[in-house]
Amino acid sequence: MRKLTHINNNGEAEMVDVSDKLQSSRTATATSVIVLNPDIIRAINESNIKKGDVISVARIAGIQAAKKCSELIPLCHQIPISKVSITFDIHQDRIQITAMCKTIAQTGVEMEALTAASIAALTIYDMCKSIDRGIEVSCTKLIKKSGGTKKNFEIAGDVRG
Repeated sequence: MRKLTHINNNGEAEMVDVSDKLQSSRTATATSVIVLNPDIIRAINESNIKKGDVISVARIAGIQAAKKCSELIPLCHQIPISKVSITFDIHQDRIQITAMCKTIAQTGVEMEALTAASIAALTIYDMCKSIDRGIEVSCTKLIKKSGGTKKNFEIAGDVRG
């Protein structure tokens, strides 16, 4: 079994030392699904949510979250983000959010992509909760990663919840 990288020999949490690693181009893509009733989807599509343009606000929130990831996740390294893109695939009963992050750094951007997708979904919840508090955020996961010294990773096939 592999050793946990964020635990030292005394069993204490610590930040991994990446100072000896070479910088390389790294990319990660994550997704999150938010399940909404059809009335909310219709209101989003018709720009009829009282708090404003849900998709635009969620996109900006996701980008901001990726940039602030190391402030939210205690053992996450602060890395320079060179690109964040967030897309929304709107269906009748859900929105699939896909966040892609890029960097040139000594460590990957998986946490940044996961945080971006999660915060975009939570922003949609916040903007729509006055209509229905039964909204569900689900299926947040890494779907692709490349770069660095470890093998690339990709979930094959359907990545929806």
